[in-house]
Amino acid sequence: MNIRKISVISLFIALAVVGASIKIPAIVASVALDMVPALTAGAILGGIPGALVAFFGHLISALIGGMPLGPFHFLIAVEMALLVWLFALIYSKGKRVLASILFVIGNTFVSPLPFLFIMGAGFYIGMIPSLLIGAVLNTVLALLLTPRLVSVLFHKEALK
Repeated sequence: MNIRKISVISLFIALAVVGASIKIPAIVASVALDMVPALTAGAILGGIPGALVAFFGHLISALIGGMPLGPFHFLIAVEMALLVWLFALIYSKGKRVLASILFVIGNTFVSPLPFLFIMGAGFYIGMIPSLLIGAVLNTVLALLLTPRLVSVLFHKEALK
């Protein structure tokens, strides 16, 4: 990994801090636009850099929101990293719509599943609307921004 790629990953993590500050009304204050930079990084740089941005982006979002779920945010950060890695993998194969749909479904219904057993059905069902809105907004914004960032700011060959 070269210095330029590390710098770009750092830039995306910084952008995740900005996105983490833009909250979506929810039961838990960590639902935000922190995944836009992660999804964009995954699409441009690949799965592992995107996963790193997702992991740190969620932790920063949770910190800004007061860590309402305590140490469970580490579990959520790992889930977000895995979802962005999967998104990047499928996106890189040219299946952008499938990657987006799987990310939204995974973020909305699959990632909160452990909380169904930990905190009950009420919490799980109560989180679904805000997670759905957040996942759709994050994905749509990333899909709109990615081609523009690639063509204006980045040369894919220089980042490999």
